[in-house]
Formats: sequence, structure tokens, C-alpha cells
Amino acid sequence: MNGKEDGNIADATDGTEYGFARAGGPDVNDKEKDAKEQPLRVGVAVRKRRRALHLTLAAVSARSGLSVPFLSQIENERARPSMRSLERVADALETTAVDLLAASDTARTVDLVRAGDDSGLGPVGGVRPLVRGHHQLHALEFNGDQDAGREYQHRNDELMYVVSGACQVEAEGRAYRLEEGDALFLSGGVRHRWRAVSDDTRLLVVAVGDHIHATSEPPSPGH
Repeated sequence: MNGKEDGNIADATDGTEYGFARAGGPDVNDKEKDAKEQPLRVGVAVRKRRRALHLTLAAVSARSGLSVPFLSQIENERARPSMRSLERVADALETTAVDLLAASDTARTVDLVRAGDDSGLGPVGGVRPLVRGHHQLHALEFNGDQDAGREYQHRNDELMYVVSGACQVEAEGRAYRLEEGDALFLSGGVRHRWRAVSDDTRLLVVAVGDHIHATSEPPSPGH
């Protein structure tokens, strides 16, 4: 998929915002209505990360295989990238798509995610963040026939739970078929890949953020 194709798939519009609902306040409905008018500024997070690495758009384009115009549209909030495109951008920026999504939203101590809330990704994404903002815990819901076509390796522990449908996971040289109600724990550092094997698959992935320095060693006495 090249940048031009992604630009067509992405919901590139003028004034279309990423809608999210928030909980809180005496009048929850009004608060949620106001929150849905707040954009999830993933483009700002992309630009900030790119500049922190002192990279040009051309350099990110060369690394990701996406076109410079499409990357510019993402950074200027004129295009919504699909999850796969965001992962390619994240790889080019030496980070993860989850961290870019987290950095695009402010941290909240209490946050309600409604079933109909917009994911902030392109219409073909099929991915919904369940934890928004920069937190220790990340959670994503994947829906439909998903196949990232790539291998993952996270710094910290991860749990995959199949709500419905089924998926195939390869980890540590073994293949696992997960069906409704099944859960698979992956320790930090385990290389793995997965794909949905039915159109009705709904997969929940919960992981400790890569920015957390987790350790398996017991604390020393007095700590």
C-alpha cells in the first residue's frame, strides 16, 4: 500500500474531527457532547516525534514507504491514517502506534469510552483504543478480519483475549488458535504475530506501556 492509496483510504476532510466521549461533571451528557468536539491530534504527536528525532518528512517517507504529501496531511490533521499506515509511521519514528495514539490525547484519571466512540483512525482501521492518553496500561479492541502482516515485540507483558470469533497467533515458534473466551499471555520481549481467521472476530489486547520499566526482580528490603 503506497502513500497515494492510503491517502484515498484515509478520511481526509476539512473540519472532520476525531470524536471521543468523556465522563465527568454533573451533566454527563453535556460533557460527552463537548468532548466529542475535541479532536484526537495524532498528527501533532507524529510531528512532535519526528522533530524530536530531527527527521524530515522525506526521511520518514523513505523509512515508511508512505508519500511525503500523505505524511504532511497526517501531521496537519487533514487525513486519518489507517492502523497499518500509523504502524508504518511509528516504525519510521522508532516508536509504536499505541504510543503515538497515547501521546495524541491528554491523560485522564477517569475516562469513559462509549461503544460508538470514533477510533480516530481511518474507516478501514477496525481498531478502537480503550485506554486513551499516556498511561501505564494500553488496551486496544480489534474488530473484523485483521492481519497486520508483521511481527511484534513489546517491552512489557501483554494479554490477548478473544471476545468473539477466532484468531491465529504465532509466538516462540509455536502456533496457537484462540477462539471465543480464550486468552493468551505473552511475556515482555516475546516476538509474535497474529491474524483474525473470521470476519466476526473481536480481539482485546491489553499491555503494559513500553515506556514503563517493569522488572521481575523482587524489591530489596526496605523498599
